[in-house]
This record gives sequence, C-alpha cells and structure tokens, in this order.
Amino acid sequence: MTTSQMREAEAALIDSGVEEWELMQRAGRGAADWIARLAAGNQVTILCGPGNNGGDGYVAAAALHARGVPVRVVAPIPPKSDQARRAADGFDGDVYENADGLSGMVFVDAQFGIGLSRPLADEHRELIAQLSASHRLSVALDVPSGIDADSGAGPEGLPDFDLTLAFGAWKPAHFSGPSLKAVGAARLVEIGVPDRDTAMHLDTTSRIRAPEFAAHKYSRGLIAVVGGAMPGASLLSSRACALAGAGYVKWMSEHDHPGHPPDLVKDDGALDQALSDDRISALLIGPGLGRDDTARARLKAVVAAGKPVVLDADALHLLQPAMLAEDGPPMLLTPHEGELSRLCEAFGVEEDTKRARAQALSSKAGCAVLAKGADTLLASGGVVRFFPPASRWLSVAGSGDVLAGIAAARLGVTQDAGQAACEAVQLHGRAARYAGKGFTAAMLAEAVHPALADFL
Repeated sequence: MTTSQMREAEAALIDSGVEEWELMQRAGRGAADWIARLAAGNQVTILCGPGNNGGDGYVAAAALHARGVPVRVVAPIPPKSDQARRAADGFDGDVYENADGLSGMVFVDAQFGIGLSRPLADEHRELIAQLSASHRLSVALDVPSGIDADSGAGPEGLPDFDLTLAFGAWKPAHFSGPSLKAVGAARLVEIGVPDRDTAMHLDTTSRIRAPEFAAHKYSRGLIAVVGGAMPGASLLSSRACALAGAGYVKWMSEHDHPGHPPDLVKDDGALDQALSDDRISALLIGPGLGRDDTARARLKAVVAAGKPVVLDADALHLLQPAMLAEDGPPMLLTPHEGELSRLCEAFGVEEDTKRARAQALSSKAGCAVLAKGADTLLASGGVVRFFPPASRWLSVAGSGDVLAGIAAARLGVTQDAGQAACEAVQLHGRAARYAGKGFTAAMLAEAVHPALADFL
C-alpha cells in the first residue's frame, strides 16, 4: 500500500471497532518478537521519535523489558501524540535524551517511519548513523527514518539496516527505489489490515506448471529465438529457454557460432517464412540483435508475426510505437534502467519514479513491462508486482540474456506475459543461488535446470 492507502486502511479498522491503541500494541509487540531473536539476550537500544512510530518503539521496548531483554530508549524529543505518550508511560526502563556512549547488539530506529512529511534533519540522520555504528545489528520500524515509503527516495548518508519491519502491509519502498539498499531484509508484521485489493502486490511465485500427461514438444512450447549480428547472446538465451521448460527451441540466425550446441535446431532460412510456422508458441528477439537497418527489419518482422513475444536488449532500443498493433498478442518488454529511459522517451512517458514509468509505459504500449535492476518490478494489466531482491552476483554480462530466455520459455507455456515474467524472475533468482558466487552467464543458464525442479 501507499502511505495514503495505509492511512485509509487503519482508519477503516478503527471505524470497525479496533482501537488505535490496539493497532500500536500489535505493531510494537510484533516488532519485539523479531528484535528479541536478533538480540539473543543482549543489549537493545530503541530510538523513539515523537509520533506514532516512536509509540511503536516504546511498545516494543516494554515488551522486550517484560521478557528480560536489556533494553533502553533514546528519546531526544518527548512523545507528542496521545498514543505515543500512552506507550511511553508503559515503559519503565531507562530513557536517554542522547546516545553518547551507548552501544549494544541491536539498534532500532523508531524515529519517524512513514509519517515523516519533510526531509530528515541532519541532526536526526547523524543520530541514526551514530547508533547504527555503535551496535552490531540495526532494525527499522516500518521504513528507515527519512525514506519516502511511496517512492523509496531517501537522504544521502543513511546507514544500511539489517532488517526493516513493515507494519500491516508492504510499502513500495520495501522493494523499490533509490534507497532500497538501506532497507536491508524486509519482513511483514501483521496487525490485522485486510487485503484492500490494491493494484500493487509482492510476487510469491511458488509453483510452475509441469507438462501435461500427454504433452509433446509442441504442446510444451516451440520457442523461436531470433538472433542477430552477435550470435553468442541469442545462443545463451536459447540455452536458458530450453532449460526453463520449453519443449522445442529454434535458433533463427543467419550467423553461425562455434558454440552452437547439437541439440539446438538452427533455422537460417528467410525470416518471414520461418516465422510463419503456426506451431511457434512464443518469440524472443533482442539479445545480440544489433541496432542497424537489418536488425530493425528483423524486429519489425517478429512484431508483425502476431505471436506472443519477449523483447529484450537491442530490440528495446529499436522499438517504436508505430511498430505495435492495437490488441496485439501478449508482449513482454524487459528493460534495464537505461533501456527503460529510452522506451519512455520513445513512448512519451514523463513520470519520475521507476514504478510510475513502468506503469505508464505498460499502459501506452499495451505490453507487460519488467523493469529490471536491484529493484525489479513488473507492470502489467494495471497492476504492479514487486520482487524481493535477488543475488547481487546476477550483475554479470549475459545475465539479462538468460532472463529473457527463461521468460520466452514461460511465455510459450502460459501465453500470459505477466505470469511468464513472474515465473522468469523467480527462476532466474533461484538459478543464481544454485550457481553460487562469481558465476558466468553460461553457468547461470545451466543452473536454470536444477532451479526449475524447485518450482514443480
């Protein structure tokens, strides 16, 4: 939920008879459960602000104190809201006005949360940095103070938290935005907020459909990977495609390559004729395509073929609105940050946040848009899906080619661009776990095979 949606949800709960104090109790005690595990009986320091986020901190402090966990509160500003004052009155441990000389195991930022409507003052940011540096672990309640819960924007110099505890519902900043690194691991603390059917969701793909009893290579998906001037990239996509469940992968390339595997069918005939095969379930074009007139002609032929398609890499630099037909087949665009900017320029998208740009591009192009990066998100059909951050080792050349190949395989099976993108992101991330650390894109493609088994 956005901040305003969260406020509305809390107001609806209160109108239904749930007291505001009860919501604060649920949040603070739920946070205490996580903090106690991290502290393991060692010193906890909670920085409490003057508002309800501070009130959550006081409740957590009281709950920890009742468990026998050594806990103290730092409160440079006295509580100002009624609920925060009530929470402060319920904590009978030590309260300090400053953090001088304080250290311990866990620091908890309960200073401002999602309620801050102005930039974080330097003295508040410095206090957070001081306490974070003097404790082994750091936890933020709802969002780290100073980070905008809707956009993920935040001040420079904010320390990285080990854990952020979201109250009631996820906020966009937990999985997207320029300050995502500061959020650390994100966990949800339930406080009784019902699903309000917002247009934002956290993707939790856990199952991928296995082949039917009477499946054959065409029913499992004939995927055509259209190559270009640099054949290695499309070969890499083809390998990932085959290992992600496609029944038959054709490599449509005018070029040869010494790494061409014997189990990959190559079609070097005229592209228009090759694309006319009615058995093709989905197409992929972009990896290694090039950006010259020949590449542009191949892209136009693929888009005009009227089949579900994944556009990646060079295809995203060549794509123009005039190439797309209204009510066309499912199409998935997979841009990284630079490619997203280029597409937004081509399609007249002027929004400023990644989420808003992906949404607007999806609407204007009539496509699913998988905006890749440390904060990968999917805009499709008016809904935005967020994904937990994957391995940082995925930042390797060719990683996107592997992802595109997986997406094409899943599109061939599902015929749904949004579902294919979700399955591809989850498979890609799981493959990185199997590949370990310091892998190449070729190693990542091979790791798709064991990763797929985890989702069946």
